[in-house]
Amino acid sequence: MSLRNIAIIAHVDHGKTTMIDVLLKQSGSFRENQRVEERAMDSNDLERERGITILAKVTSLVWKDTRINIVDTPGHADFGGEVERILSMVDGVVILVDAAEGPMPQTKFVLGKALAQGLRPIVAINKIDRPDERHLEVLEEIFDLFIALDATPEQLDFPVLYGAAKLGWMSEKPEGPKDSLAPLLDKVLEYVPAPKVEEGPFRMLVTTIERNPFLGRILTGRITSGTVKAGDPIHSLGRDGKIVEKGRVSKVLAFRGLERTPIDLAEAGDIVAIAGLETSTVADTLVNPSVTVPLPSKPIDPPTLSVTFRINDGPLAGREGDKVQSRVIRERLFREAEGNVAIKITEGDDNDSFEVAGRGELQLAVLIENMRREGFELTIGRPRVVIREENGQKLEPIEEVIIDVDDEHTGVVVQKLTERKGDLVDMRPSGVGRQRLRFYVPTRSLIGYQPELLSDTRGTAIFNRLFHEYQPFKGALPGRRTGVLISNGTGQAVTYALWNLEERGPIMIDAGVDIYEGMIIGEHARENDLEVNALKGKQLTNIRTTSKDEAVRLTPPKKLTLEQSLGYIADDEYVEVTPKSIRLRKIWLDPNDRKRMMRAAKAS
Repeated sequence: MSLRNIAIIAHVDHGKTTMIDVLLKQSGSFRENQRVEERAMDSNDLERERGITILAKVTSLVWKDTRINIVDTPGHADFGGEVERILSMVDGVVILVDAAEGPMPQTKFVLGKALAQGLRPIVAINKIDRPDERHLEVLEEIFDLFIALDATPEQLDFPVLYGAAKLGWMSEKPEGPKDSLAPLLDKVLEYVPAPKVEEGPFRMLVTTIERNPFLGRILTGRITSGTVKAGDPIHSLGRDGKIVEKGRVSKVLAFRGLERTPIDLAEAGDIVAIAGLETSTVADTLVNPSVTVPLPSKPIDPPTLSVTFRINDGPLAGREGDKVQSRVIRERLFREAEGNVAIKITEGDDNDSFEVAGRGELQLAVLIENMRREGFELTIGRPRVVIREENGQKLEPIEEVIIDVDDEHTGVVVQKLTERKGDLVDMRPSGVGRQRLRFYVPTRSLIGYQPELLSDTRGTAIFNRLFHEYQPFKGALPGRRTGVLISNGTGQAVTYALWNLEERGPIMIDAGVDIYEGMIIGEHARENDLEVNALKGKQLTNIRTTSKDEAVRLTPPKKLTLEQSLGYIADDEYVEVTPKSIRLRKIWLDPNDRKRMMRAAKAS
């Protein structure tokens, strides 16, 4: 059977995973009566809750006697490490663009990677049923983007399809016919070349990895040459050509719809998953024992943000989670680094902490959230950017930020980002009454900025960011403008005490919650930190009056999500994460220790 390998790439929320759902349904990959979840490719809980794709996944369908392997890629820049590797397995890409939003930062990122590898994209303008669609302007913007990314004349001659994947149609004309996605599949057969097959024995570059409780490590990639079957002896070569391990193939799995099916023989050009090896990882080459030269693999963009993961040593440690030892945390982090090449882990100075460097806040927050659900208890330090030294000069990562905002809020957004050392490089209308602002901003300025942006714009701004380049260090930045309210005792928070503290600033906890000395329970309205007593009850007398007995009503607390907490904390604070709670605390819980450390910091 002839083969085609394609990836569907797009910005987050432009409809990749939904489109694959419809393709699988229309090509007959599901039974008539089979119940299929919406966005079937987003298989883990976090992907379903957040509505984003985090891990790249492979599926396949048969169309006109040709098997088409389709890779669903993440749309968020933080998971770009997945996208770069995936593109080395495919021969063509379908780039999906929202008919109203147009090309966004992640569209630029994935398209740039695809063009650099010599792939010829098929452009699909999706969501053309939106009332604010503007397909003609969007097509011009896409063409400008191709030129800006140095596309070759062949790549600039791209086919364009219009449609609404959710409604199940694509066509060469915006008005239809609105029958099915068949025009897209036909275009893939016509436009994407069959996989190039090289001569020689079995070779395959590993592009993704996962663990299976029964089969162990499963390595996915495209076979470059030769064939492989269960029972074959294979070697794994590192990027330097040294043998990583020797073993036998225990199973060869092919992708059929949403299932992985064992097959007898896999041939060159196909994308398959191989089980049987223990230590091989991404960018290693699986080969027949007679081969000694590995396949070239792409270097991955470096991490830009690092966070300290520590054991939970607070007074409430061990109450909610069962995985609290540093040994268990270490094993889990190094297991994550095996499969996720965009993450780098180094052990801290003491045995209880680890530096985890990644591509952005979301990627690190997803790792923390996964560990939390597995029963881990952790304390997390404030995110810091990864600074480079070159020729004696300090360099820091700069991000390209695109914000779509209502006209009335443009001023405050420009002001806040300029204060944070951002440069406004472009400003243009993006629909009625809205502006699209483009900035270059230091990554460290953006830590914790998103909640502030949403409150400044009443929740109407759309915020997108993408790593741009390293530039000379921009100097000190303004810190958090408010102090915090710190508990001065251990026990359960009392309603009456919290009610009296409300005039000091917003409270972050509910009444009746366990608190301890040094825990942050609210935000102070002024710049300094304030130690407060949240345990003090109401003094009772034996005289009853109607005025004394009025019920105390608390304002609902200001509860922060995990990402908001990471952006909120200062350098002397931690986020304490357990399976049931997210708490903020000072690093030094004892007030005397805090004063001593502040004096030492000022002296230095």
